[in-house]
Amino acid sequence: ETGRRSCVSGIKNWGYIMKFQYELKRSSRKTLAIEIKTDGTMVVRAPMRCPQSAIDTFLQEKQDWILEKMEKQKNRREQAKQVTVLTNAERELYRRQARIVFEQKVKYYAGRMNVTYGRIAVRNQKTRWGSCSAEGNLNFNWRLIFAPAGVLDYVVVHELAHRKEMNHSARFWGVVESYMPEYKKYQAWLKENGNLLPK
Repeated sequence: ETGRRSCVSGIKNWGYIMKFQYELKRSSRKTLAIEIKTDGTMVVRAPMRCPQSAIDTFLQEKQDWILEKMEKQKNRREQAKQVTVLTNAERELYRRQARIVFEQKVKYYAGRMNVTYGRIAVRNQKTRWGSCSAEGNLNFNWRLIFAPAGVLDYVVVHELAHRKEMNHSARFWGVVESYMPEYKKYQAWLKENGNLLPK
């Protein structure tokens, strides 16, 4: 079942009662979950037989978290409006620079990690920062050239770790951590700032 419902919280904020409109999606899942999308809309995922009263209680318990996430998404949308948009010539220049940097970093970390790799491509990927094929071909997003050096290192280590584990299992993350103990810091940076990099 999918539908739109409203939940009125009991907490006053800025002098008025907050009202959350959300899309309810029921499935065979066992727990309740909330997703705040980038456009600020909210999706509540619930088990098929979960009563509405339990959903309402859950949302009221999570209302502070909901407000915080909605505010963050609002700020991200405002920041995204200020992202620098480059010309085609500028993009090509930075793409070539990014390729040189990634080739150097891949060579260095592949040696440390004792893995092989195929070709390296630097592209304008919309949803990924990097990828590694089963043949060991590596793709990287040129926009990373504007990120801190440690972030580029993390993306390279992440993709080369797939040469040992072609998944995102605990063993995979163990490989990443063994070569970059602080990788979670760079993960967080990308999550918070990736959409602000020039396009």
